[in-house]
Amino acid sequence: MDLYNVYPLFDINIVKGEGCRVWDDKGTEYLDLYGGHAVISIGHAHPHYVESIASQVQKLGFYSNSVINTLQTAVAEKLGRLSGYEDYSAFFVNSGAEANENALKLASFTNGRTRVISFKKSFHGRTSLAVEVTDNAKIIAPINSNNHTTYLPLNDIEAVRAELAKGDVAAVIIEGIQGIGGIVVPQPEFLQQLQEECTATGTILVLDEIQSGYGRSGKFFAHQWAGIRPDLITVAKGIANGFPMGALLISPKFTPIFGQLGTTFGGNHLACAAAQAVLDVIEDENLLDNVNKVGEYLMTELKKIPAIKEVRGKGLMIGIEFEEPIKEIRTKLLFEEHVFTGVSGTNVIRLLPPLSLSMEQAQEFIARLHKVIG
Repeated sequence: MDLYNVYPLFDINIVKGEGCRVWDDKGTEYLDLYGGHAVISIGHAHPHYVESIASQVQKLGFYSNSVINTLQTAVAEKLGRLSGYEDYSAFFVNSGAEANENALKLASFTNGRTRVISFKKSFHGRTSLAVEVTDNAKIIAPINSNNHTTYLPLNDIEAVRAELAKGDVAAVIIEGIQGIGGIVVPQPEFLQQLQEECTATGTILVLDEIQSGYGRSGKFFAHQWAGIRPDLITVAKGIANGFPMGALLISPKFTPIFGQLGTTFGGNHLACAAAQAVLDVIEDENLLDNVNKVGEYLMTELKKIPAIKEVRGKGLMIGIEFEEPIKEIRTKLLFEEHVFTGVSGTNVIRLLPPLSLSMEQAQEFIARLHKVIG
């Protein structure tokens, strides 16, 4: 059996990782400024993370959600404390797409409506509802195209008001910072007005923090820079440092009903051990402080480079836009300077390194980038 060929692959076989570096099967060392799509939050093979997973799997890797799992309770408690959402509830799932699916279902269950407002260049996942609220027609199959979604320009509150006035919008879903859309930060005033309008119309505000959350922006959640508290928050990617996991954080305004939401693997014992280890490291190693310090350095240095058109983002979620397509730049960074980066569209390089990226490693990246673009 062959693999179903849907991924364009670099001819590189990564076999080992440590901190912010990875190695291929030929022994070549790479600086990892991408973290596998923002998934590696505390660094590759962090000792506490490795020990936590190894210890747990020796005892119990999985049992169903029909029994008490105190690991779930412990993760929820610490996540609430570190994020500032102690009064919210957690529903653990397997991925970001599943978190968004459940958020939109819960919104519709709550107000009985069926339409969703999403935003241009948004990305929320590839499953049924998640892909329908993603602004990319190429990945929305006919069976998923059910006219539930209206895509509006980001930061246009008047367009939002006009749609909410129709009275049929179940939810507004928005990324804390648009990731695949090019590292675009919503204006704080827009997010504040969005919350006000949703509250006034009984519309559920869903903050997709799957890529922008878990400390990546320099606050636990990117929307916290705007001082808002959404009804629902979705997380994944960095939540378990590579172990498949996601979560939906739910405001106290919602009342749980047996059987309304469910999952087989979500919040299993091994996933919770991984998630607990991530929270331990974020707290014990003061990673949010590191994100702000190193992120500020990177953005300052990048803005000095004449070849770069614009630098966007917050913390260690950075978009570097060029006038010309960046394919050659990214290729040279990878194969000549041995640096992993990401892309958005044709002109933007995305930086999504582990939150533990050191100042020395950031300086190393800037030096390697200069070698490529002069």
